[in-house]
Amino acid sequence: MMHADLIDEQDLLGQLRSLGFEVSGSAEQACTTVVCGLNETNARALKGLVEKLYTGSATILPAVRQAIDQQLLPGLAQFKQNQTA
Repeated sequence: MMHADLIDEQDLLGQLRSLGFEVSGSAEQACTTVVCGLNETNARALKGLVEKLYTGSATILPAVRQAIDQQLLPGLAQFKQNQTA
């Protein structure tokens, strides 16, 4: 039997919690919460997590990928833009 590595909403929430974020709910809700109040340290950790997820061999389920693409990435980009302004 073959097992695929999958990143589902619970996996994402667990990884966000391991970085120190207090999150619950869906992947979209968690990602929205995470990007509020970013600082340099947690933005760097979040960027590393996203890079790890996107370059890893695990399959990211559509709801998780959508939350990352629509919430985390724009939030990180906005944070970076605000830091350089």
